[in-house]
Amino acid sequence: MEAPLWMNDGGCMTATQTMPEHDQPTLFRPDPAQIRRAIGRRSVATLATASEHGRPHAATVLYQLVDDVLYVSTSRDSRKARNVAATGRVGMTIAVRRIPFGPPASIQFQSTATVLDNDDPEIVELAASRRLDTITGHGELDLPGGCFLRIPLPARLVTYALGMSLWHVMRHPLDAAGQVQLRPTVRT
Repeated sequence: MEAPLWMNDGGCMTATQTMPEHDQPTLFRPDPAQIRRAIGRRSVATLATASEHGRPHAATVLYQLVDDVLYVSTSRDSRKARNVAATGRVGMTIAVRRIPFGPPASIQFQSTATVLDNDDPEIVELAASRRLDTITGHGELDLPGGCFLRIPLPARLVTYALGMSLWHVMRHPLDAAGQVQLRPTVRT
């Protein structure tokens, strides 16, 4: 049986060539606790949003994880805050560097998001309990027009090169894709 090939000999993506089924990339399933730890130990991510007209925007942001929710401090006038207010959707990529050379492993997901003002009761409570110290240590709570993006982790995350040996990743980069189910998906 034949399966789609992901890269041709020239390194270009293609769906027209085939390879034997036993060589087809597999989807790795890393441990959810390991992925939560990796997210919590980091504080930098790439946040992608789109305007209500579909114009994309990506920015590097600082975040803090609190109980499976990421918080990002920004300005109400920033493009990312305006896009979230308009669409309520984001995409995020968190790079997870394991060695000082080569491509980093990563965690990616799409989620809903909301904009919370600095004086929102949820932000006030988290700041008072010092659970937002990573992203509020430079006067962010006192900025005029400041706000926070509230981004809950979705039930399913996509990973690359996490939960497997570096040797395996180097020898089988097409088998380094993974998926993590943090909690059961609720269907309504």
